[in-house]
Amino acid sequence: GGLGSFLSFALGASGIGEIHMVDFDEVSLHNIHRQIAFKTGDEGKNKARINAQIIEERCPYVKAVAHECDFETFSKKGIEVDLIIDATDNLPTRGAINAYAKSVDTPWVYGSVEAFNGQVCFFEEASFEEVFKITQKTPAGIAAPIVMHIASLQANLALRYLAGLNVKKDYLYYLFFNDEGELVTQKFGLPKS
Repeated sequence: GGLGSFLSFALGASGIGEIHMVDFDEVSLHNIHRQIAFKTGDEGKNKARINAQIIEERCPYVKAVAHECDFETFSKKGIEVDLIIDATDNLPTRGAINAYAKSVDTPWVYGSVEAFNGQVCFFEEASFEEVFKITQKTPAGIAAPIVMHIASLQANLALRYLAGLNVKKDYLYYLFFNDEGELVTQKFGLPKS
C-alpha cells in the first residue's frame, strides 16, 4: 500500500540486499493517490508482486521477494529476517507483528498515518499491546505527503539499524499539525515489556 510502496522504493534504492514484502491485497483506484508504486491499469494486481517487480527492475542488485498472503501465513513460513518493518493499516495486524517479532527475537519498525499526522517507533523491548488499545478502527482520510514522510522516517531507522548505527529504540515519535498549522514532533518513551 502507501507506506509499503515508499518503503520499498527507499530501501530498494539504498541497496538493502534482500526485501520480503507481504501483502494479500490488490491495487484499487480508491487509494492509488497515496501509493507511489501503482498506476491506473494495475487494478486487481497484487501489491507485493508489483513492488517486487519495480524494485528488481530499478535496482537489479536487490533481491525482492513477494509473498501474496497475510502476515499470519507469512509468519509460519520460517523465514529469518534481520528486521521487520510495518506498513499495515490496522491495529490487529500490528499486534500480530509485535507478537511474532517478540517470539523470534527480532526488532520491528512501526509506522502509522492518518489525515496529516503520523507515528513512528522502533520496537525492541517495548510491547505494542501495552501502548496501544487494539481495535478495528478505520483511519480517516490520508494525505499522500504524510505517507511519504513517515515511510522515509521508517526507512531511515531501518537503514541506520542495519548499518550498525545508533537508533533510539522504544521511543514513539508523533508528528502532527497544531491549530496554528505548525508541524509538531513529540517523543514518548515506551515502557519495557
